[in-house]
Amino acid sequence: MERKVVLAVGAHPDDVEFTCAGTLALLKGKGYEIHIATATDGDMGSTVMGREEIGRVRREEAHKSAEVLGGSYYCLGGHDFEVLRSVRPLRAATVDLVRKVNPTLILAPPPVDYMFDHEETSWLVRYATFVAPAPNFETEHGPTPGIVHLYYVDAFEGRDYMGKPVPAELYVDVSGVMETKERMLVCHASQREWLQHQHGIDGYIEGMKGWMAARGKEAGFEFAEAFRQHRGHPYPRDDILGALLPSKRAEADAGSR
Repeated sequence: MERKVVLAVGAHPDDVEFTCAGTLALLKGKGYEIHIATATDGDMGSTVMGREEIGRVRREEAHKSAEVLGGSYYCLGGHDFEVLRSVRPLRAATVDLVRKVNPTLILAPPPVDYMFDHEETSWLVRYATFVAPAPNFETEHGPTPGIVHLYYVDAFEGRDYMGKPVPAELYVDVSGVMETKERMLVCHASQREWLQHQHGIDGYIEGMKGWMAARGKEAGFEFAEAFRQHRGHPYPRDDILGALLPSKRAEADAGSR
């Protein structure tokens, strides 16, 4: 029987919900087992709670969100603003998670984004997918059979840290699962106050819908989540996500293949 397991990794609780929860909902409908992980527990994400308290709250919120899809949630044990590839325990924890879940498909943060935690988590996931099959890299769980399909979610607002556009390769039509995506994001209730303070953003849900609508407009959908696929050697290059789900490739990318 074909294994259907997806692992979505974010830097912080609610990152996955913003960027790819709709795609996870669609994959759930295709029979996929859902796993969500974060590099940190969001322990800096409050102006009114201390690190230990907000970390506990955000882990609980992340568990509730994963449960919407009948999925599992894991935290890799990092700290906000301190996700660094130089920290070997964090590298090993990411490798071990990939081995434990043994996914057939991984969704990761983009290599270039507005925030360093996101970029470092992206590197950690790429590192882990490459290292996980190597038997001499020892962790609690044994090596995976091989390197799996790896996709990067959209950069925040589709821009890099200099504010320049980051083009999408693949648009997944999530118009029919926006209610589920919203239910998952609503689980992260603690973040409305934080985003108002740190980013000057209110309308937590409406902001998410606005960006999904903007990406959807580019592809002719009502709402879309955008991705890029890691196709470097020795990663699989066939577009499994596009083949599985209602989607459209960006014109420039489609023309180059």
